[in-house]
Amino acid sequence: MSQVAEPSAAIVEAQLRVASELPFDDITDQEDADRGFIAALTPGVVHDADGNIVWDNDSYDFLQGTCPSTVNPSLWRMSGLNIRQGLYQVTEGIYQIRGLDLSNMTLVEGTSGVIVIDPLISAETAAAGLALYRAHRGDRPVTGLIYTHSHVDHFGGAMGVTTVEDAESGRCPVLAPAGFLEHAVAENIYAGTAMARRGAYMYGAALPRGPQGGVGSGLGQTTSTGTVTLIAPTLDIAHTGQEETIDGVRIVFQITPGTEAPAEMNFHFPDLRALCMAENATHTLHNLLTLRGALVRDPHVWAKYITEAINLFCYDSDVVFASHHWPTWEQARLIEYLSIQRDLYGYLHDQTLRKLNQGLVGAEIAEEFELPPAIENAWHARGYYGSVSHNVKAIYQRYMGWYDGNPAHLWEHPPVESARRHVEFMGGADEVLRKARVSYDNADYRWVAQVLNYVIFADPSNEAAKTLLASTYEQLGYGAENGPWRNVFLMGAYELRNGSVGTPTKASSPSMLAALTVEQVFDAIALRIDGPKAWSEKGVSDWRFTDEGRLHRLELRNGLLVHYDRIEGDKLPPADVTFTLTRPVLISTLLAGGDFTAAVQSGAIAIAGDASRLTRLVGVLDEPDPDFAVVTP
Repeated sequence: MSQVAEPSAAIVEAQLRVASELPFDDITDQEDADRGFIAALTPGVVHDADGNIVWDNDSYDFLQGTCPSTVNPSLWRMSGLNIRQGLYQVTEGIYQIRGLDLSNMTLVEGTSGVIVIDPLISAETAAAGLALYRAHRGDRPVTGLIYTHSHVDHFGGAMGVTTVEDAESGRCPVLAPAGFLEHAVAENIYAGTAMARRGAYMYGAALPRGPQGGVGSGLGQTTSTGTVTLIAPTLDIAHTGQEETIDGVRIVFQITPGTEAPAEMNFHFPDLRALCMAENATHTLHNLLTLRGALVRDPHVWAKYITEAINLFCYDSDVVFASHHWPTWEQARLIEYLSIQRDLYGYLHDQTLRKLNQGLVGAEIAEEFELPPAIENAWHARGYYGSVSHNVKAIYQRYMGWYDGNPAHLWEHPPVESARRHVEFMGGADEVLRKARVSYDNADYRWVAQVLNYVIFADPSNEAAKTLLASTYEQLGYGAENGPWRNVFLMGAYELRNGSVGTPTKASSPSMLAALTVEQVFDAIALRIDGPKAWSEKGVSDWRFTDEGRLHRLELRNGLLVHYDRIEGDKLPPADVTFTLTRPVLISTLLAGGDFTAAVQSGAIAIAGDASRLTRLVGVLDEPDPDFAVVTP
């Protein structure tokens, strides 16, 4: 491992400038983050059943010291707020667990038990949070579970607080916005391998903790690495104004699809005068397109839903809280807070559209974009998690796509071939390195990163280029106010110096797979077909599911797996083979690594017809790679 770079003079100067320009004398957030504190988990470490550490908040204790020159002072401040850990009272009857995962877990006391909102990422951290609550508020049963939206940090710990049996029996109803299950599963299964690998960069879970490494991701510190679980919802929230009473607690819901998640909802507790904004309003500018990858979100409707929430609920509220960060109290303050959040997303949207209609492309708009002073100076609108730069580019992408209209960019060479040509044109690797060192000394780190990336993609064995690029990424990371940007740059440096860390977290857990529908199982399989390898393969199979009373057909043709439900007695041609089984057996044998032959021998799968059709289908499946290269070809 080569030596980690020290901050350059240019970075030190930039950090001092940030410290002098932002309102660090405003300590309202510190006061709000400490308000209602009851007790911390001591030590702040959570283990799994095998004794492995899945969460270690204590590893961030260094953030209680003076900000070093290797961290943007604004990000240092935010990370110091995010490491506050333990059980907090929000208002009478509402409590939060903070600092035990990337997200918060909220607990609302009912007549006989407690309702859990968003049970973190891992069953282990959720169980630790619930135990901390019970130690101070009594051993109340969990009488309701609410998922605010379809991201894993808001449902993954479900089995740490309740059971499938309690959910299905009605003892613990599970509420979620309509479409939750489809989107929760799709995001983690369809593109899950690539998202998880890129998530290793975005959240920096594998980075060493410290002033030259991981200090947090802005939205929270990082992701826990325990057991991801999922309990299917038993009650869908389908429309704004829908009211439900859970364990004696009245809740009025607002559906907000297309905002921070495709399926998301805010909700109000009228008797408690409290509003939950899910992840639609937190103490940071959020992502319109996450660096790990996702569908581009719609800031236009996001702003409109915040306006709707203000008008529906805020004049009957004394506190607003979310599934990250800390609450905001007092009616006037919370209305102004939400109004600034609304203005932030609306302004990003409208001004980006104004500029793109003047002919500017995403990178050009992002480079010159300025926020109004009232938004720029609001701590909760700073770019700790999302950034103005990549959000503006996301808006451009949402409306205009990847192509910027310039014919030169329509058919460029792919990265390796482009890099070889760039390096040749620039006089060879040695000349590029010589010039890059000059640019590095002049603190033009963005340019150094661009040209050295060419050298490495042209010749991944060039150690001098790797070392200088690693140092360059470290400088860019040290200066970043945005948590994921810091993590991305420092992870790039770490992998250049040490090799790939792979994917620290796994989202496609057994309970996630168990929630897949038949359509989603075959969709997932279709995405693994090696098209060219399957060009000449043809086959038709029927799959009869005895537990669902349905018949599903698969056709493999022209490298494409087509599938659809059949109606009994239809006039379709006969299949080559029919498999009779249940949906759980399908999942366990085709996706979860179970033994298909053993399932046939045990009678769990019955086969009528040419069984070799399945063997030929499996033979053209590709395997995803959770360790694909990022900073090297």
